[in-house]
Amino acid sequence: MKPITKAWLDRALDDLDAIEQLLEIEHLTNIVAFHAQQAVEKSLKAVIEELEISFVKIHSLVRLYALVQPYYDLTHDMDTLEQLDAVYTESRYPSEMGLLPYNKPTIAESKKFHQFARQFYEQVTVNLEPEQEE
Repeated sequence: MKPITKAWLDRALDDLDAIEQLLEIEHLTNIVAFHAQQAVEKSLKAVIEELEISFVKIHSLVRLYALVQPYYDLTHDMDTLEQLDAVYTESRYPSEMGLLPYNKPTIAESKKFHQFARQFYEQVTVNLEPEQEE
């Protein structure tokens, strides 16, 4: 694994660790959602770096996923990926409609985002680890 790939994965893990500290705090569910989005984005960018896929600097999870999909079979829930995709700006700044189209996520939704991001990170990590010779 390239050093830059590992650096992206380390930062994704930082986001997952931050989520675990915030997960039960109801008024911070938007921050949990943001860190979940970031963990998935950084996991995808790790794959892009490892495969040396050229891309423009984007934050869209859907667009990043489309870049890596031909190379790795990452199981996913596209609805959750799209929900997290909507979180990037809305979780950090107030908007007319609030976070997502329906205001801040509930704790249950935050837990779903965390689980999704954790599983996505783990799938990417397994795919990028060198195969062990027996």
